[in-house]
Amino acid sequence: MYRTEQDLLGFLDIPAEAYYGIHTARSRENFNITGIPVDREIIMSLALVKRAAALANMELGRLEGDKGGAIARAAAEVAEGNFMEQFSLDSIQGGAGTSINMNVNEVIANRAIELLGGQKGDYGIVSPNDHVNMAQSTNDVLPTAIHIALLNKTERLADSLGGLIEALGRKAEEFDGVVKTGRTHLQDAVPIRLGQEFSAYSAVMKRSLNRVTAAAGGLREINLGATAVGTGLNAGRRFSGLALEHLCAITGHRLFRAVDLVDATQNQDVLLELSGALRELAVMLSKIAGDLRLMSSGPRCGFGEMTLPEVQAGSSIMPGKINPVIPETVNQVCFQVLGNDLAVSLAMQAGQLELNVMSPVTVYNLVNSLHLLTNAIAAFDRRCVRGIKANAGRCGQLVEKSLGLLTALVPRIGYKEACSAAREAGERGDSPVEVLLRRNLLTREELAELLSPLGMTTPGGVEGDGGSLPAQPAEFQNIRHNSEVVK
Repeated sequence: MYRTEQDLLGFLDIPAEAYYGIHTARSRENFNITGIPVDREIIMSLALVKRAAALANMELGRLEGDKGGAIARAAAEVAEGNFMEQFSLDSIQGGAGTSINMNVNEVIANRAIELLGGQKGDYGIVSPNDHVNMAQSTNDVLPTAIHIALLNKTERLADSLGGLIEALGRKAEEFDGVVKTGRTHLQDAVPIRLGQEFSAYSAVMKRSLNRVTAAAGGLREINLGATAVGTGLNAGRRFSGLALEHLCAITGHRLFRAVDLVDATQNQDVLLELSGALRELAVMLSKIAGDLRLMSSGPRCGFGEMTLPEVQAGSSIMPGKINPVIPETVNQVCFQVLGNDLAVSLAMQAGQLELNVMSPVTVYNLVNSLHLLTNAIAAFDRRCVRGIKANAGRCGQLVEKSLGLLTALVPRIGYKEACSAAREAGERGDSPVEVLLRRNLLTREELAELLSPLGMTTPGGVEGDGGSLPAQPAEFQNIRHNSEVVK
């Protein structure tokens, strides 16, 4: 039921049917930390790297055809999601991911041995180190696999975020005629259209999408062929180019060899940049979720300016209570992403000399952030934003009572008189119109024209000068509101 394998530390019994080997077994004993295994997509991406390497080594005549063919086939099977039960290593581990690399090497080697008619563990047929890992090091193949996996995950996040942007844009159009009270410092301010608020939400999410996509573009640069420290020892001059060519064909991604392999092996600042873009997305997304919670508060004793979709009962004791559970979930996800970004930042600065050994925790947090944001944004889009309804009557009532309306009269009656009217209205509980009529400062017809809430939501207000907004310099056009994703 067992086979015995040997490494530099000695001998160890391995289950006879296991495709993993002694290095994986020792790692399983050493690292029981999170209980969360290494992300499947990283394992599958690493298998693609192994396949590309085998094909390149075959072309170079360094790997025999039957042996290389079996390795390539076994790697393809792993990349398709087979044998996933053989990959149970903990996400956070020492060794800069060497155990992850060796886990994949061992599974591919034993599957290749099986394909060639041998028995698992007979590494004289196919060796995890000499054959599957030929011309490679953990320090170049694992970062390459990580970049590929994160590219895939970022694309899914972009799709999810694109759906939210579209939903926010539709709501901006739907609510464009709903005038509500604007608020600054959480105090009444001048009127604004609900559609304008949603248009702003859409705009900031577009910029977030551009930042994430631009940061993900850096993942296309890989250090395959760098081997241990970036010098390319044992890889040969042609290996890197051939392996890269095969990897591009296999993955469908446009990948590029880093100009400076030593730099690319030492420094993974591209991961820090991606984490920063996710942090920015989380901050702004959380702000939007918080705004929706405020504007939908009530329904009778809060703002009550909009109604969110009712997705579940809100209390075990209070009848009829409905809570904004989807925005609350989004807020919590965003808080977690901010914490993940801090962990990534600390891991990045902890790199020493030729290698950053903290890559496992870096990837663990990036994968977690991408997964959480992708799912939370999809839920936010489908379970909340798409079903929001504006309470136009409530918005109108609040606007009529708002002292912010008096701002529009400052050019006509002066700031001091407007302040006095605001004070009187606040003390007596009257509307601004009632106070102004009582003071005989303006006629009812003049007030109706000057205090038009809808007119106050455009530049210049109801007494605009008829001019046009200044043109934006060409070099700055579309920087903030560009809907085109950075390629």
